[in-house]
Amino acid sequence: MTDVALSILDLSPIREGGDASESFRNSLALAQHGEALGFSRYWLAEHHGMPGIASAATSTLLAFIGAGTQRIRIGAGGIMLPNHSPLVIAEQFGTLAALYPGRIDLGLGRAPGSDQRTARALRRDLMSDADRFPQDVVELMDFMSPEPRQSVLAVPGQGSQVPVWILGSSTFGAQLAAHLGLPFAFASHFAPQMLMPALQIYRDNFQPSAQLAKPHAMAGFNIFAADDEAQAHWHASSWQQSFVRLRTGMPGRLPPPVEGYRQRIGAAENALLDSVLSCSAIGTQEQVGQRLREFVAQTGVDELIIASGIYDHAARLHSYSLAAEAAKGLRKPV
Repeated sequence: MTDVALSILDLSPIREGGDASESFRNSLALAQHGEALGFSRYWLAEHHGMPGIASAATSTLLAFIGAGTQRIRIGAGGIMLPNHSPLVIAEQFGTLAALYPGRIDLGLGRAPGSDQRTARALRRDLMSDADRFPQDVVELMDFMSPEPRQSVLAVPGQGSQVPVWILGSSTFGAQLAAHLGLPFAFASHFAPQMLMPALQIYRDNFQPSAQLAKPHAMAGFNIFAADDEAQAHWHASSWQQSFVRLRTGMPGRLPPPVEGYRQRIGAAENALLDSVLSCSAIGTQEQVGQRLREFVAQTGVDELIIASGIYDHAARLHSYSLAAEAAKGLRKPV
């Protein structure tokens, strides 16, 4: 049995009553906290046009995080490649790799990370850009290779060989990651339905590559941990409110927690939360540890990337502290 690595996923949430500057300070503090706790990676996710998410300029924010940390790997979970030219991303992440050698990861997603209107404002031809995702991934990796086949050079970027991950919330990403021999991260923290089929496809079809000799799978997992169960559920209500608003077309800033939120909403909203929270743990350190053991036994993942959408910054840091303690000695089945 091998140890399961633990990483951090941050959307740099903008709280009600807060602003992006506060979010960036909190993100740096979270990365520093994770580094002190021994987390493997700190990843930021690209989203656009979202009132409650401040990580749109992902590579810029990663430069800020890198300057304030020393050891923890930092990266994108992920960059939504249909929004960008592969050359530009090779240059951006080549720059990060030059600034912070041996610490940069590049997770790539196929979704736009925004609504259709925002996606058109980023890069107009949505259908063809998404269809080109596999070719764009290969092109981007070639730009970062020591001897690119393309005549245009990524400077910086050429020779950086930044480790590339494929992200997904369906079986498409699993198939691509397996075909290219890349690590695979599944967005089970918000889209858990296809997790097990995707993991099976990835493992069954994996082809070794220069980057990776055998499959390496990461799964997203929500943790809302506190010193007592009632407090954990209270903190979780901020993320629950935010998720319901997003899925009902009313995205906003991360709201403060409220008592009895699940009792205030209807059956449809509760069913939505039950589904998404199937890859989550809400409770004390002991309760979180038990849920983590069950999840790893079920999935056999090599790594967990933890999201914790808690309104209060100190409580969010404490949730990650409890998660780190709960995961100590966590092993994946052989």
